[in-house]
Amino acid sequence: MSSVTSLVQSVDWVAVAPPTITAVVALAVLVADLFVPRHRKPLLGWCAIGGLALAALSLLPLVAGDRRTFCLTTDPGVCSYAADHFAVVIQFLVLAGALLTALLSVTAVEDHRLPAGEFWFLLLSSAAGAALLPASRDLATLVIALEVASLPAFALVGLRRADRLSSEAALKFFLSSVAATAVMLLGVSFVYAATGSLHLSRVATALTDLPDPQLATLATAGVALTLVGFAFKTAAVPFHFWVPDTYVGAPLPIAAYLSVIGKAVGFSGLILVTVEGFPSYADVWGPAVAVLAALTMTVGNVAALRQAPERAHSAVRLLAWSSVGQAGYLLVPIAAAGYADDAAHAIGATVAYALMYAAVNLGAFGVAALVARTSPANRISDYRGLVTRRPLAALALGFFLLCLAGLPPGIIGLFAKVTVFSAAVDAGLAWLAVVMAVNVVIALYYYLQWTAVLFRTAGETAEGEGEVAAERRVKVAAAAGAGAGAVDEGAEGARTQAPGTAGPAALPKAKVPVPLAAAIALAAVLGIVLSGAPQLVLRFASGALL
Repeated sequence: MSSVTSLVQSVDWVAVAPPTITAVVALAVLVADLFVPRHRKPLLGWCAIGGLALAALSLLPLVAGDRRTFCLTTDPGVCSYAADHFAVVIQFLVLAGALLTALLSVTAVEDHRLPAGEFWFLLLSSAAGAALLPASRDLATLVIALEVASLPAFALVGLRRADRLSSEAALKFFLSSVAATAVMLLGVSFVYAATGSLHLSRVATALTDLPDPQLATLATAGVALTLVGFAFKTAAVPFHFWVPDTYVGAPLPIAAYLSVIGKAVGFSGLILVTVEGFPSYADVWGPAVAVLAALTMTVGNVAALRQAPERAHSAVRLLAWSSVGQAGYLLVPIAAAGYADDAAHAIGATVAYALMYAAVNLGAFGVAALVARTSPANRISDYRGLVTRRPLAALALGFFLLCLAGLPPGIIGLFAKVTVFSAAVDAGLAWLAVVMAVNVVIALYYYLQWTAVLFRTAGETAEGEGEVAAERRVKVAAAAGAGAGAVDEGAEGARTQAPGTAGPAALPKAKVPVPLAAAIALAAVLGIVLSGAPQLVLRFASGALL
């Protein structure tokens, strides 16, 4: 009997509360959907929002960062779940980002007539997996958490069943993700075969002294293949090809979710396997991540630069390619960790940048969702003169874009970029710092160009541009297959525009839904607070979180 009871582990329910609460609320929403009448389905969304808020509040007892659970009975120091400072910060990012996504989604679920119960269950399930991953300290739990976060996301992207773009995006996202996961699982199996353990701490110890050269070769291959799966989740080049089409085909709140929470999942997993699991193989993953960072930021920014303002969905595509470029910046400190004496300190810059990026990028997608209510094709040209129709929304979007560009008054974006730049310089990666500086200048052009469009009035366009734009809108909307909404928008633009007027300015002004306005306002307030007191985020760059 004693040998049996020795296998029983005590569970620290306070430590596992954030992902557990999120998962329980997901199940409760799914069951409640069976009994709630159709006209009360919006209540499910508010239940989901309340559950995410409760899960975020459950982080308060964990701020000390000293809780661990699911530990080996034979070695209490080896655990599968650690609520340390790194986990708590990333869980806050995930849950706060999911909360803003839920606010953005309340209106989208009604507008697109999405199945409410399924939508909220999938969103909460994905958020639960995303909250579990940063606290995972063994490879099995990491893979499971990654898939729990990813599988519901495939369904969320394709939830608009009648939309061809949505189905195509979901299929492309699913197939590419499955391929990356298969490669990652192969890598994990190689690492396990070489070390005999899945716990990151034991893997790190075993990799420092492998007795057989063949095992060392197997371990090197395992390390490289494991990185591939997480590189896909971060949308690093060349694993980025799914991003633009997936963002365009997905409901806008889900595109926002993937751009922020999906990246948080990928980067936290990448940090854990490199810094915690494979520190002795820094000479393998350090240069590889540095090259990935340079390629990712360059390809993302150049592609964003080439987006034509009149192209259907160009605003979403620009945000998609921008997110690829931003992923390159986020990879820089991880690459620096491979060269630094204290890798745990180096990755603080990635966490600081991720916190800034999450707030402002969700806000930018929020304004895009607002504009899409009257201009479903969501072209950059549809934002022309937005300041005259939606002055607060235009100011908010302008602020978000300046934060992403790293220009005042978006001080937090500037400070975060300097922190990442410093991490590269301190690690001796001067060439990577130069590549980053060049890419920051490239990004300035398209961020400032979009910002200028917001404040450009109708009178600044050439005479007769309205008729040409109207005809182009109808043709592009029909060719894009964006559904009846896009075609109707194009036809409406043709009816309301007159020669010499800018089409977007002539669109009717609809009432802003309260949840959507609240999400944009929260993101703006958070960005302003961080710009006024950047030390709230940047202190993470100066301390060891792991």
